[in-house]
Amino acid sequence: MWMNAFSRIALPALQRSTATMAFWTPRACRRPGEAAGPLRSCLQSMQIREQQTASLPLSQHSVRHVQSLHEERMIAVEWEDGSSSLYPFTWLRDNCQCPLCFLDSAQARKLLMADTDVNIGVDAVEVTKDNKVSILWPDQHSSVFHPDWLKKRCFSPAARQTMREELFLKECYYWDSKLHIPTANYEEVIHDDKAALDWLLALRRFGLVHLKGAPKESGPVDRLSKRIGYHRLTYYGHTWEVSDKYMANNLAYTSEKLSVHTDYPALQHTPGVQFLHCIKQAAEGGETDMVDGFHAAMQLQREDPEAFKTLTTLRADFTDRGTDYCDFMLQSKKRIIELNSEGQIKMINFNNATRDSVLDVPLQQVQPFYRAYRAFMDILNRPENMVTFRMEPGEMVTFDNWRLLHGRRRYTNKPDAMRHLEGAYLDWDEVTSRLRILRCSVQQKA
Repeated sequence: MWMNAFSRIALPALQRSTATMAFWTPRACRRPGEAAGPLRSCLQSMQIREQQTASLPLSQHSVRHVQSLHEERMIAVEWEDGSSSLYPFTWLRDNCQCPLCFLDSAQARKLLMADTDVNIGVDAVEVTKDNKVSILWPDQHSSVFHPDWLKKRCFSPAARQTMREELFLKECYYWDSKLHIPTANYEEVIHDDKAALDWLLALRRFGLVHLKGAPKESGPVDRLSKRIGYHRLTYYGHTWEVSDKYMANNLAYTSEKLSVHTDYPALQHTPGVQFLHCIKQAAEGGETDMVDGFHAAMQLQREDPEAFKTLTTLRADFTDRGTDYCDFMLQSKKRIIELNSEGQIKMINFNNATRDSVLDVPLQQVQPFYRAYRAFMDILNRPENMVTFRMEPGEMVTFDNWRLLHGRRRYTNKPDAMRHLEGAYLDWDEVTSRLRILRCSVQQKA
C-alpha cells in the first residue's frame, strides 16, 4: 500500500527534481579502492558545499497543495518545485508541535504514546494563509506544521540519506600512505568557531588532524577538551602522561616499540576520540605510525572474504589490570571488526597487548581466528597503508580511536631530550554534539 501510494504521487515528482536533490546527496571525497587525491582540493570542495548550504534562505520550501489519502492513511504534500512527499497519519499526530504536545524550550515530546491512537484518522487538512499545513484530528485537536520542518523529514530515500548525513556526519575519506594530514592551528581552534568547525569536520571525515602551535607544557589537552565540552575519565585519569616509567603499568609507558593498535578495547564502551600532545620529544626515534583501519578492513574484505567474516563474527577477549587513577580489572568481548546493523564497518578493536590469553571460541575456530587476525595485521602493516611522522614539541595529534590504529617506534631518551606526551580521551557523543552546535553557529553568522 505504501509503495503504491508513493509510486502514484511521489515518484514522478521525485524523478522530475533529480537535479535539485543531487546537490544535497552526500558523497565521500574518495571511495574505497580509488587512488588518494590531493587533500587541498577535497577540503575546498567540502567548504564550498557548506558555504552554499549556509547561504540558503530560512524559508526554503512552499506548499502548493495537500490532500488526505484515507485508504493509505497518509497526507500527500505537493511542493511548489513539483516534488511530492507522503506523511503517515500516526507519525504526524505523534509529532504535533503545539504547546500541549511538545515542550519547545526542551525540544521534547510531551504527548504520551499511551494517549496516542496509532490507528488515527484525519478529519481535514489544508494549507494555511502563511503556507503551513494544518490538520484537524477526529478529537478536534489541531496540528500545524511548517513546510521546511516537513520537507526536512520527508520519507523519501534521498531525504532520509541527507538527514542521516546532517545528523550523524558519516561522510568519510578513506586514505593510505599518500595522505597529506589535515592541519590546523591550536590557538585558532580554541578561539574561532569557524576554525573549530573545520577541525572537527576534518576529524570526522579523515579521522586524523594535526594541531600546531600549542604551548609546550601540560594543560593544552585539557583546554582543547573543554573547547568541546569535557573529556572522558578512565582508569588512567582525566588526562594522562606518556613517558618511560619505572615498573610501567602500560606498555605505552615504556620506550619499546608499540605495534599499531586501538586504545582501550578492554572497556565496554571504547573512547571514540584521542588527543596526544607532544611536550618533549626523545633524542632518537619515537615516530608515530597511523593506519586507516576502515580502509584496511575493506581491503581484507576484498582480498580474503573468509578472514573478514571470521573477524566480524567471532569475539576476542580483552583485559586490562593494574593501578593508576584507581585500581582496575577490566574484561570485555569484542569482534576485531565491528559492523553496524547495515553491515558497514563501525569500529576496529585491535590491541595485541591487551588481547587476553582467554579465547572463548569453539576449539575448531581457534586456528581460523589466528589466520584471519594475522591476515588483517599484515594488511595494517603494509607500508602503502601507513602514514609515519614525528611529533615535535607544541604539536598535537587528534584522531578517531574507533577507526584509526596508531603505533610508535622505539625511542632513546637523553637527559636533555626526555620524551613526554600528554593525552586525553573523549566520546564521539560529545564531539559530534559540539560539531552540530558549531555548524549552526557558523551558518547563522554567514
